[in-house]
Amino acid sequence: MKKFFLSLLCLGFVVTSCNNDDDTIIEEEIENPEEEIAEVDIEVQNFFWQTLNLYYFWQGDVPDLADDRFDTQTAYETYLTENDDPVALLENKLLFSEDRFTFYSDNYTELVNSSAGVSKSNGLQFGLGRISGTDDLFGFVEYIVKNSDASNQDIKRGDLFIGVDGQTITVDNYIELLFGDNDTYALNMAEIVDGGISPSDKKVTLTKSEGLIEDPIHVSNIITSGDKKIGYLMYNQFVSGSEDALNAIFADFLSQGVNEMVLDLRYNPGGRGSTAAVLASLIKGTNTSDLLYKTVYNAKLQAQFESSSTENYFVSTTGTFDGNSDAPLNTLNLNTVYIIATESSASASELVMVGLAPYMNVIHIGGTTVGKNQGSVLFVDDPEGGNVYDPERVENINPNVQWGLQPIISQVENSAGFSDYIDGLVPDIELDEDVTNLGVLGNADEPLFARAIQEINGVSGKSNFEVLIPANVVSSSKLHDPRNAVLLLNNSVPVSKIPITEKK
Repeated sequence: MKKFFLSLLCLGFVVTSCNNDDDTIIEEEIENPEEEIAEVDIEVQNFFWQTLNLYYFWQGDVPDLADDRFDTQTAYETYLTENDDPVALLENKLLFSEDRFTFYSDNYTELVNSSAGVSKSNGLQFGLGRISGTDDLFGFVEYIVKNSDASNQDIKRGDLFIGVDGQTITVDNYIELLFGDNDTYALNMAEIVDGGISPSDKKVTLTKSEGLIEDPIHVSNIITSGDKKIGYLMYNQFVSGSEDALNAIFADFLSQGVNEMVLDLRYNPGGRGSTAAVLASLIKGTNTSDLLYKTVYNAKLQAQFESSSTENYFVSTTGTFDGNSDAPLNTLNLNTVYIIATESSASASELVMVGLAPYMNVIHIGGTTVGKNQGSVLFVDDPEGGNVYDPERVENINPNVQWGLQPIISQVENSAGFSDYIDGLVPDIELDEDVTNLGVLGNADEPLFARAIQEINGVSGKSNFEVLIPANVVSSSKLHDPRNAVLLLNNSVPVSKIPITEKK
């Protein structure tokens, strides 16, 4: 299907008149084209509809995606033609009203890079909170990405800012100021004065660059506390290809006798489901007959798939995705794990917590998580490949449609059948980050880590963790973009046996 043509018939006609001087009849022909053809390109609309009709989790709840929506191919093409704005069609007619996490781009490579941890960034990861009683926002630095522009500037975790290029940050302008097209901006810094946030004279100029690759393993450390050897890992995105590096960290944990584990996912918005399986197995064990989670699809797809295609088990190796060596896992075989998770933790982070819960004690410290129990896959216009993105089939992608669509295609549940956490996972031990005392990540006195250590040692009532200014996150450098809060199903997700073809 290429283009649909609307034809408007415009007839040429003859005007007859008389010249008053000589009564000569003059015939004057007014020439118009016999037919004006308005081309309406419907390839993108067709790609959206075909993909969602087949794979979308809520396909049965969207009337315009019903299998019997169109009686004929002509009716289908007329519908796509009348909806000549692909984005308006998608947003207004094809997506389910409760869908929070489907996203798209007119350049699919942006979505490929996003899932690989590659972005245009200055390396500053920050949260945004509201100044009490106002619409003004303040930013607080969560961490700095290694080898980024921010890593070379005078800015660090715990620093505060309230403006960009002299403009106060508010709920109305923060997207334009911090996430707009301005690659370079100057932050107007702030400080704590008498328990409040006040502007300072300091400015920090930052510049975004293309292709910044963030190492998802931000900090790993081992703390000795009494008779406990506590392994600490801060992991900030479930990136395929990082499994061998994770395995090396756990090998070090094993060699040094680690017998307790604190997994810090407080800033981790999600990522690859297969990577989550590796991390969960490194913590709990490698019994490959133990079910980690199941994926539930729409009724049309669910009827096609064998259980082996929807059940995801614990694993025993790092796998071979994206250069991993398929090495045996250095598992800790723990009975209890302490996980730091907050309102910035989503998707694959929540999956690890939920997936481990039937097999071991999962002690959640921090705040209520995002609540994303759904999985997605990147689709491109490659009908012969089921429209599922495959890096080995990029030459088969329709050159006229370079869009990428990443819709919700499944819901996940753990081995006990639990999937009801759309409102987030509530912590066992609630403790907000305090912007007046964020601490150093990985240090034993960083408040959330310190609280976990207390719980491990059974002395939780002996220290005071009073929070003066809680980091109640309105948005953040990660969560503002829904592409970051995804559970990416494996590239080997089952491709439907129903062909992607024209409707009729």
